[in-house]
Amino acid sequence: MDVLKQLFERHFRLPVERVQPLQGELGGSGRNILRLAHQDLSAVGILYDVREENVAFLEFSRHFRSCGLPVPEIYGSELDAGAYLEEDLGDVTLFQFLSKNRVGDNIAPEVVEAYRKVVARLPRFQIEASRDLNYEVCYPRSSFDAQSIAWDLNYFKYYFLKLAGIPFNEQELENDFGRLTKFLLTASRDYFLYRDFQSRNVMLRDGQPFFIDYQGGRKGALHYDIASLLFDAKADLPPALRQHLLEHYFATLAPFVELTHEGFMRHYYAFVYVRIMQALGAYGFRGFYERKPHFLQSVPFALKNLRWLLEHVKLPIALPTLLGAFEHMIASEKLQHLITPGEAAGKQEIVQSVPAPASPGAILVLRIFSFSFHQSAPPKDESGHGGGFIFDARGLPNPGREERFKALTGKDAAVIDYLSGQASVREFLASATSMVEASVKSYQERGFNSLMVGFGCTGGQHRSVYLAEALARHFRGRQGLDVLVRHVEMEKPGK
Repeated sequence: MDVLKQLFERHFRLPVERVQPLQGELGGSGRNILRLAHQDLSAVGILYDVREENVAFLEFSRHFRSCGLPVPEIYGSELDAGAYLEEDLGDVTLFQFLSKNRVGDNIAPEVVEAYRKVVARLPRFQIEASRDLNYEVCYPRSSFDAQSIAWDLNYFKYYFLKLAGIPFNEQELENDFGRLTKFLLTASRDYFLYRDFQSRNVMLRDGQPFFIDYQGGRKGALHYDIASLLFDAKADLPPALRQHLLEHYFATLAPFVELTHEGFMRHYYAFVYVRIMQALGAYGFRGFYERKPHFLQSVPFALKNLRWLLEHVKLPIALPTLLGAFEHMIASEKLQHLITPGEAAGKQEIVQSVPAPASPGAILVLRIFSFSFHQSAPPKDESGHGGGFIFDARGLPNPGREERFKALTGKDAAVIDYLSGQASVREFLASATSMVEASVKSYQERGFNSLMVGFGCTGGQHRSVYLAEALARHFRGRQGLDVLVRHVEMEKPGK
């Protein structure tokens, strides 16, 4: 305590008048966090005896600020005493803001906007700030490598599965862990992995996000951090909002790295599973092992996420024993009884796979796809709403039959001129636009947050691409509407 007062007085040249503890038994990090103040001046002091983590946090903080990223300024430190003083970012976390501005799955538009800001900042940490970062200070590992993954998986196995009494074959589970690890390591790992990028580690001040608790950062894949935020258990984001934010994240990556949507999604849900397991290991360690029951209150929300994944996601690798353990967890009476009376609504939500409509005034995400009926199945709605439109454009004139258009796409001027000059194409587009227009209006009035439209043709190159782009232009720029376009066939490697 005295060392923090000295750091405060050294920085502000004023004595400390008040000291307020900010983290008690509810904290899971082991840090002693205090607010020190003199009249209207304040700072946050941390006492923690793991020198390596302190060094990592201080080094990362200074580097991130030099990159213009919104992290706390470091006012002073005494590493030998396990103490440092940082900028006071206030009391409102993203999680608190979300909790106070939602009713079930109905989340206020200002919360959605806050999440969008957070998601838009993430690529700057992962890519821009990663270039000159000193990874030698990372603790306990400089990379999310096989050893890091093994620690997380064993943390889940020993502190959650075993302590919760979930049956599994140990050798077969280890075999699944090995396959999962090998698959995860095929993703590019040349980026900064924040490691604990979740709603309690984002502070909101004057409507802008500030980021804390990145001392566990290391080199790793892009997927892990966005998975951490979107599948943050107790934040309990509806599937439609998760999908909207994932698409927004992918869009913000474009200026920083060349990456196809298909390539990114190949690994994404495997990282989601790993992050959920890491979190469950932490809940089990703090709750079952250390006997701090409030940590177990997040378990039902993690189970809800697992149920959604098992129902909606098929991984590109076989993990029968691990997925079987998840099924046992979801069916476990012991785990269901972890829900306190105040969490009863959450228990009911576990068995509901379709989200309720968002609150009126929320952003409606219009997802528009082009695809090939011959090369791939029509796109599926991943928001949880279902429905939408699939339009078959194969009855329209096909530019692909003419040699001059074969190497072009529906985004090229020559193809656009050709198709827009066809009366049948204009009538088709007008009819499709009219139907989508009616749904957009109705969805916005009712507060829904996702609508999917797909255009299919033979090759997914000319007609469907032209129609998807034309429909997107019609709707772009409208208030309360976010238009996202994907060309499934054109995004495939080699296209």
